[in-house]
Amino acid sequence: MPPPRAARRRPAAGPRHLHPGAWWLWALGLGAAATRTTNPLVLLLLAAVAGYVVAARRGDAPWSRSYGAFLRLGLLVLGIRLVFAVLLGSPVPGTHVLFTLPEVPLPAWAQGVRIGGRVTAEGLLAALYDGLRLATLLVCVGAANALASPARLLRTLPGALYEAGVAVVVAMTFAPNLVADVQRLRAARRLRGRTDRGVTALLSVGLPVLEGALERSVALAAAMDTRGFGRTAAVPRRIAVLTAVLTLAGLLGICLAAYGLLTAGDGGWAVPVLVIGLAAAFAGLLLGGRRSVRTRYRPDPWALPEWLTAGSGIAVAVSTAWLASLDPLAFAPTVVPPTAPVLPVAAAAAVLLGLLPAFAAPPPPSGTEGRPPADSTDRTTPAVPATPAVPTVPAVPADATEPRRTS
Repeated sequence: MPPPRAARRRPAAGPRHLHPGAWWLWALGLGAAATRTTNPLVLLLLAAVAGYVVAARRGDAPWSRSYGAFLRLGLLVLGIRLVFAVLLGSPVPGTHVLFTLPEVPLPAWAQGVRIGGRVTAEGLLAALYDGLRLATLLVCVGAANALASPARLLRTLPGALYEAGVAVVVAMTFAPNLVADVQRLRAARRLRGRTDRGVTALLSVGLPVLEGALERSVALAAAMDTRGFGRTAAVPRRIAVLTAVLTLAGLLGICLAAYGLLTAGDGGWAVPVLVIGLAAAFAGLLLGGRRSVRTRYRPDPWALPEWLTAGSGIAVAVSTAWLASLDPLAFAPTVVPPTAPVLPVAAAAAVLLGLLPAFAAPPPPSGTEGRPPADSTDRTTPAVPATPAVPTVPAVPADATEPRRTS
C-alpha cells in the first residue's frame, strides 16, 4: 500500500537536503537586491550575508567547495573593471586628476574612444561601484551553487524544461567539478613532494583535469541513454502550438516587465505585465509537461524551512527595491562630486533578513550518514556464543601393553 499523501509530503526529521529551488530563490533575491544599489556598504553586507549562510549550511559534497572559486572570480572581475577604467577611461566626468597616462592617438572614426589619458578619482570610484555590484552578483550565484545540489535541481524542473534543464545543470556542474579536480590533483602533487605552483605544475594538472571532464561526459551520456532521455509522448498538434505560443508570450512579458522594474523610469505598467507573463509562462509549461513521460522518485519536500528560505530572499529583494525608490541617494551615492557612502539603517535591516536560512534551514547530512560502522553487527539477530575449542587427544592403540612386532 502506498503511504498517504500527507505522509509523503512530510519531511524526515533530522538533517536533510533543503529543496534546491528554495536556495536559488533566496540567492536570486539577494542578487536582485544587489542590482538596485551601488552603495558599497550595502553590497558588502549582501556578500557577507551570503557567505555566512554558506558557511553555516554548506555540505561536504564536491560541488559545495566551489564558493571560494566564485569569490576569487568576483575579485578578478572587480580588478579587471578597474584596469579597464584606467586604460580606456571612464564616461564619468571628473576634476580630481590622480595621474595621466600617455594617450594613444586614434583615427577620426573612433570618436569617443581613448586609450590612456587622464585618470580621475570620480571615474575610478564609479568603476569600483559597478565592479563591486557585479562581484556581489557572482557571490550570490556562487552561494546557490554551493548550497543547492544540481542533480536535485534537475529533478524539480517542469517536464517542459527537462531537456533544457539537463544542459543547464551540466553547465553548472562543470565549474564545481573542475575546482574539485584541480584541488585533488594539487594535493596529490604535494603528497609526492612536488610543487603545485607555477606554469609547469599548471600544465601537468591540465591534462588530467581534461581527461576527467571527458570521462564524466561519456558517463553522463551513457546514463542519459540508459534512462531513456529524450522520450516524448504523442500530443495533438494544436496543444503543441498553444504551448509554444503561451511560453514565448510569457517569457517576452517577463523580460519587458523586468526591464521596466530595473530601469529608473516610471515602471507602473511593469507589474501587471509581469503577472500576465508569469501566468502565460506557467500555463505553457503546464501544457508542455504533457510531452514528458518521466517519473519522479522520492521528490524533495517543500516544507516550512523551504518557505522561510525562499521568503527571506524575496523579502530582501522587495524591501531593498522599495527603500531604493524612497531614498535613491542612499542606495546610489554620487561620484560627482565624490561623497562618502552611508549605510542606511533600514537597508541594513532589510539585508539582514537574508540570514534567516542559516537558522531555519535544516543542517545538511554528512557524507557518512546512514552508513554502518566498519565493525558493526546486526543487532536484530541475537549473537550466538562461539563454541569453546576442545583439546584434541592423540590416538592410543587398542592394546597399549602389546609389544610391537618388528621384522
